[in-house]
Amino acid sequence: MSIENNPDIRRPLFLTDQDVATLANFEDAIAAIRAAYSAAEDEQRTPGRIFADSQREWMRIMPSIPASGKLFGAKSIVGSFADGLQVSYMINLFDKETAELVALIDGNRVTGLRTASTTAVGAATILPNKPVSVGVIGSGFEARSHLQALGTVAEFSSIRVFSPTIANREAFAADFSTKDGSHAIPVSSADEAVEGADLILCAARSRDETPIIRAETVARDATVISIGSTTRGQREVPVELIDRASTIVVDTYDEVVHDSGDMLAAQAEGINLNGKVLSLNTALSSESSIDTSNGIRIYKSTGSGLQDIVVAEMLYNRARALGMGTELPVTIVTSAK
Repeated sequence: MSIENNPDIRRPLFLTDQDVATLANFEDAIAAIRAAYSAAEDEQRTPGRIFADSQREWMRIMPSIPASGKLFGAKSIVGSFADGLQVSYMINLFDKETAELVALIDGNRVTGLRTASTTAVGAATILPNKPVSVGVIGSGFEARSHLQALGTVAEFSSIRVFSPTIANREAFAADFSTKDGSHAIPVSSADEAVEGADLILCAARSRDETPIIRAETVARDATVISIGSTTRGQREVPVELIDRASTIVVDTYDEVVHDSGDMLAAQAEGINLNGKVLSLNTALSSESSIDTSNGIRIYKSTGSGLQDIVVAEMLYNRARALGMGTELPVTIVTSAK
C-alpha cells in the first residue's frame, strides 16, 4: 500500500544495526525490562520459542504481547549453513490499538542489550547491599555488556577477569579499570577469578561443555550470574553449585528449568529444584523475600521474546524522539475482519 499521499497512515520506521548502536542505553533498557517483569505473569502473552529446522536452514521465532507499553511483535532469528553459518535477526513491532506495522528493527545488537539489561534486573534482586568484588569468566561481547549493565545496579570494589587468551583478558582489565574507577586485573585461571568473589559473572562456556567453574571455589554467600547455557546441550555451571544454591532466579521458568543443560543435568543427578527456583516476576513482586546476604544465589537466563519487544519499543521511542531511523515509503495492509 502506498502511503505517500495518505497523511492518516504513519510510515513504519526501519532501524539499522548502526541506529541501534547509537540508540542503545542501558538505563532505559533496564527500566523497560523492570516494568515488563513487574507486571503479572501471563504465559499466553509470551509463549515459548517456535522452531523450524531443515538441517541446512533454521528459524526461531520469539513472540510477545507485553502487558506494559503500546507495541507488540516478535523477534525472528534465521540461520543458514549453506556457506558456514550465517545468522540474521529481525524484530517487527505492531501497534496494540490498530495492529498497524510500526517498525522493523535489526535485532543483532538488541539481543545483547536486552540480555544484559535483564541480567541487571535479575541480579539486583539477589545482590547484597554493599560494594562487591567481581570475578568474570570471559572477555568477549557478553562479558563486556553484562559488566556494564551490572555496573548500573551494583558498586564494584574490585574486578578479576579470566579468559584463556592472555591478550583478551589484559585488554578487558585495562578497559574496565578506567570505565568506573574499579581496579580490574587479569588472572591466569577461572579459580583465581572466582575464589572469594561476591559476584561471579559466567559469560564463556567451555568448548567441550564441561562447566568452567568449580563449585568448591565459589564463596558460600556469593551471587552467580549464568547466561551461557541456553539449550539442552550447553553447560556452564556445575551440578554441585546448583545443589548448594539457596535461591535461583530465572527469567523464564519453564525454558530454564526444562530446557537448559545445567538445570537438566542437576535434575538428572536427583537435585530437587522445588522451593529454590523462582521466576523474575516473583522475585520483583512484593510477595518475594530473598535473603541477599546468606547462601549462594544464582541468576540464570535463557532469554525471552518479552525482553526483545520491550527493549525494541524503547529503541523505537528514542528514535522517534531524536528523529533517527529510516521511514519506509510503503507498509503492509491492515484490514478490518
